[in-house]
Amino acid sequence: MLEQLKKLARYYDEVLSMPHRQEIARELRDQDDLFLLMLYSEMIGIPNPVYYYTLELYPYMIEEFHDWHLRMGMDKSPLTGIRCC
Repeated sequence: MLEQLKKLARYYDEVLSMPHRQEIARELRDQDDLFLLMLYSEMIGIPNPVYYYTLELYPYMIEEFHDWHLRMGMDKSPLTGIRCC
């Protein structure tokens, strides 16, 4: 009985999110873009009060940097220390 309720809840969630998948994906991408802007803002020249705490995230986020700066409309990397193009 419990397994059937779980299946029903998953089906209900799928039905509700189906027409909005593109909107959800766009919102998640926008949130990622904002996070990356906050992460690299100090290098661009925008003061970042949490720069010290985000510094350790750079190695993990460098792979996404190229896609991010292209989505932001920058043809080349705006950072001299990061060469991705």
